[in-house]
Amino acid sequence: MRIGIVNGPNLRLLGRREPEIYGTATLDDICEALRTKAAELGVEVDFFQSDSEGEICAKLGDMVDQWDGVVINPAAYTHSSLAIQDALKGTRIPTVEVHLSNVFRRESIRSNMVTTAACLGVISGFGTNSYLLALEALVHFLRMYK
Repeated sequence: MRIGIVNGPNLRLLGRREPEIYGTATLDDICEALRTKAAELGVEVDFFQSDSEGEICAKLGDMVDQWDGVVINPAAYTHSSLAIQDALKGTRIPTVEVHLSNVFRRESIRSNMVTTAACLGVISGFGTNSYLLALEALVHFLRMYK
């Protein structure tokens, strides 16, 4: 089983970007934790990060026959990207959306989550652990229903 981990804009700045909201872990730290969890679960993970909405859409389309599932943090695109929502719907790859912070405890604009409509579910507010929980949930879903 192969899972794509897709990260959107500014997540490469983790560790120094608003640590009071996003914590001190870097994107590399998160990827390493996901590699460890993936090994425990017996699955492979591929990582992709882009600040470009178009590149994220293209990557999803390119990997449609190579990934069994996706964990995605669209970051700010969550609140605006019909293009990413359409790419997720178009590929039909089972997807779990993830956010480090609890988006519902922040500015009201953040509770409008466009991309989530194309996902199995969303895990938000548990910092780095949000990614690990999302990976576990997705793998469980794929083993049960695919």
